Amino acid sequence: MSLKEYFEEAKGVGILSTADENGVVDAAVYATPHVFDDETVAFIMRDRLSYHNVSKNPKACYLFLENSPGYMGKRLYLTKIREEKNSEQLFMLRRRNNAYDATKENLFLVTFNVDEVLPIICKE
Repeated sequence: MSLKEYFEEAKGVGILSTADENGVVDAAVYATPHVFDDETVAFIMRDRLSYHNVSKNPKACYLFLENSPGYMGKRLYLTKIREEKNSEQLFMLRRRNNAYDATKENLFLVTFNVDEVLPIICKE
C-alpha cells in the first residue's frame, strides 16, 4: 500500500517532532501529511516553533498512531527539501475551507523527503 493510500484510509492522530540547531526537541499535533509520492510529503505549517525548528535543522519525525486496538501506525523519518510561503499550491492543498486572511499570519508549505518509514512497533 502506498503512503498516499495509507493516509487517505487511516484515521488517527499525528505528532511531528522537530529539534532546533542545538538539539532542543519539540513535538506538536499535526494533521496527516500531504503525500505527493512515497518519497515526498508536505505539511502546512504556521510561523511557530515546529516551523522555526525545521528552518534551522531539516530533520524531523512524524509519528502517526491509528485509532485501532493495539499500537498500529507509522513513523516517517523526514528531511526538509523546500518550502513555499502563502503559495497557490498551499491554498489548493488546504483541507479546511475557512477563509484565510493573509494579513493575519503567514503559512508555509514545507516539503520533506521521506528518508525511512517504520511501523510504530518494530518486531525483531
